[in-house]
Amino acid sequence: MSTHKRRLTRRRVLGATAIGVAATGAAVAGGAGLLSSASAAGFGYSDDGKNYVVDTGASLVFKVSKTTGDLTSLVYKGKEYEGYGGKHSHVESGLGASTVTIKQSGSTILIKVVHGAITQWYAARSGQNNVYLWTNKADASFTATRFLVRLKPGMFPNEGPDSWIEASDKVIEAGDVWKRADGTTHSKHYSGKRVIDYDHIGFTTGSVGLWIVRSNHEKASGGPFYRSLLRHSNDLGAGLYEILHYNQAQTEPARFGLQGPYVLAFTDGGAPSSSLSHSKLDTSWVGGLGITGWVGRAGRGKVAGVGLKGMDAKYAYTVGFANSTAQYWAKAASGTGAFSCKGMLPGTYTLTVYKGELAVHTQEVKVTAGGSTALHSITITGDPSAAKTVWRLGDWDGTPGEFKNAKLMTYAHPSDARAAKWTGNVTIGGGDAAASFPAYMWKAVNDGILLYFKLTAAQAAAAHTLRIGVTDAFSNGRPRVSVNDWVSPIPTVPKQPSTRSLTTGSYRGNNHTFTYNVPASAWKSNTSEYNVLKLNIVSGSSGTTFLSPGTSFDCIDLLA
Repeated sequence: MSTHKRRLTRRRVLGATAIGVAATGAAVAGGAGLLSSASAAGFGYSDDGKNYVVDTGASLVFKVSKTTGDLTSLVYKGKEYEGYGGKHSHVESGLGASTVTIKQSGSTILIKVVHGAITQWYAARSGQNNVYLWTNKADASFTATRFLVRLKPGMFPNEGPDSWIEASDKVIEAGDVWKRADGTTHSKHYSGKRVIDYDHIGFTTGSVGLWIVRSNHEKASGGPFYRSLLRHSNDLGAGLYEILHYNQAQTEPARFGLQGPYVLAFTDGGAPSSSLSHSKLDTSWVGGLGITGWVGRAGRGKVAGVGLKGMDAKYAYTVGFANSTAQYWAKAASGTGAFSCKGMLPGTYTLTVYKGELAVHTQEVKVTAGGSTALHSITITGDPSAAKTVWRLGDWDGTPGEFKNAKLMTYAHPSDARAAKWTGNVTIGGGDAAASFPAYMWKAVNDGILLYFKLTAAQAAAAHTLRIGVTDAFSNGRPRVSVNDWVSPIPTVPKQPSTRSLTTGSYRGNNHTFTYNVPASAWKSNTSEYNVLKLNIVSGSSGTTFLSPGTSFDCIDLLA
């Protein structure tokens, strides 16, 4: 198309849109507040030969490649933010040759990108500084499901645990973990956040903010406590992610189907409007656009529970719902445990009650389109903390949170200068023993840690069950124990993620409890003597330092 024809096409689109908006006289909600119809007068799209160019009628103009479907430009208030390293923003690592089409429906412009099993949509709403996105993945021909926004260097401060300086920081692991001269470690993996903890992620200069507001993750995998890439920055550029399926530390297979919308939002420096949150977003305008797989409010259902009985007041409780096609979760109210989860696709789900991150109850629940499933009080009977013990190190909550270095490990590498020494034996009953016990143990780093404890005569005369709860493992690492001269059998291998996790900011795997039946003959008969419990990591695999077989602990106790 000639330049003259492209300009003519743009005038016609803009003119028709301006007339339509002015006729309604309606204000339009934007990322930073309400914009008048006059401010959206420029709303429309054009074709520059290589890209579809969308003017939101606010302060944002963006481009989508007509051949690849990449997001190739993000101009906000006249400044370009998009692209680094010769690459643009895209699904996966870029789809390549794709079929790209565009249409306008009233105050919405929709771009559709089709490439094999992936269909990606971009939408603009008149007068808003937002890009709405949907991803529909039909099968496993792509190993991951993500959208990556690539940003030019120097647009935002390069700071935080997920930032690094390529010019001076040193790579210490797998090309994606860096160490600075001061001994601190940095990586794109070190977000420190679980999915349940955030609605948006992004960057701000104080006067300009760029954010991804996440979707409800119904077609994602990993559950409410999954940690993955959220953003990164370095001296070469920056990135924002919407991760729906990623193999790193993954516990579930991918789910397929339409996911979205998630929103790319510019603001005047502050956080994006709460109205963009997936729990509050008005999507009434989406139904008529023809987005394949879209299910509106009328096609969804709700589950509500009056409460949970048997909760531990020290912990937050979450109620999760999952099947092979969708996942959801809701926070239970403190005190009562009441919960409500709306906007669910029809189907039969496994309902799981989590104490912290530990599953303590499961049951099935059915969701119907347009229906509300009411549940009576759920009595929690699966909390291992209810068992009577001789002693307990930590507590059963599905995390290593009580143990040494646990919190740091969600945003740093185990070799970080801020980490306390991973070695050190522990005496049960001697001060805060849990705080001295390492959250993680590796075969080549701190194998063979000792726990000292005493028993009464009556306790020493009986056999006891030792329980060790773990949250994750690397390279099939699992604990084998010895008590004084007694040595346990080698435990079987539980199912855990197959990739790095303990070094990439996550202890989240499949919670598993190892049990060891320790005979009475193993104990010291002299009650003034300490019994010695030794922990060793065993595995059929090998590795060096923090990439040797290892595991992360939830709780260790000796049952009465």
